[in-house]
Amino acid sequence: MLICVHGYPDNARLWEPVATRLADHFRVITYDVRGAGNSDHPRPRSAYRLERLEEDFRAVLDEVSPDRPVQVLAHDWGSIQAWHFVTSDRLRGRIASYVSISGPSLDHAGHFLRTRARRRPDELIRQLLHSWYVFYFHLPRIPERGWRKGWAHRVFGRLERVAGGIESAPGERSVADYVNGLELYRANVLPRLLSPRVRRTDVPVLAVSPDGDAFVTMPLQTDIARWAPNLSVQVVRGGHWLPRNDPGLVARLTLEHTRRVAGWRV
Repeated sequence: MLICVHGYPDNARLWEPVATRLADHFRVITYDVRGAGNSDHPRPRSAYRLERLEEDFRAVLDEVSPDRPVQVLAHDWGSIQAWHFVTSDRLRGRIASYVSISGPSLDHAGHFLRTRARRRPDELIRQLLHSWYVFYFHLPRIPERGWRKGWAHRVFGRLERVAGGIESAPGERSVADYVNGLELYRANVLPRLLSPRVRRTDVPVLAVSPDGDAFVTMPLQTDIARWAPNLSVQVVRGGHWLPRNDPGLVARLTLEHTRRVAGWRV
């Protein structure tokens, strides 16, 4: 069984082209993360903390695979969440393999930024420039206004087109997906980056890093062997939204990873 976790500002529809290609090999499960799609849209910021997202994921696991570990495929904020899941003691033994696309652990990122500040300030500056939008999302009211008025869509759409990517189809995301998901950043980013925890996993991980990612640099995604010793890295051509831009590649990498390190016959 394969569970796919979408990021921001997407909903579960992101995975439809990938799921179609994997349907002959897995029972593919997708779900809307809280705040997105048809899921609940809680108002308190605390409802979007990683611990609460872990509770949601565990509820999905208990429903679809209570007795057997699953494979996990995640993108963007889905990957940030899934890193929290695979490094959680409460979920130990319930995840057999993990494919992460364009999303680091926030705790790993906190350690990365501290290390780079001392040893490689050039990489630190490069990542901070890529992460300008994180600071923007923390501003009061302005990001919400940008999504509701439409000009923020044009800015972020242009960034993806520059990298050769494909914009989301009309109606694929709602304004609520954009607005509610801002709380993911506000509830989690600064606390984790400022006080990163030690989070390790022995789950086999494939970190997929698109070379044209406008938001996450390759070192931040891939320099994590100290935290995930059973790590493989794949650098691919493309922009940030790889599941939309090249679903066939995502499907192939997922199949290869599960066959190679999780012992699956596919």
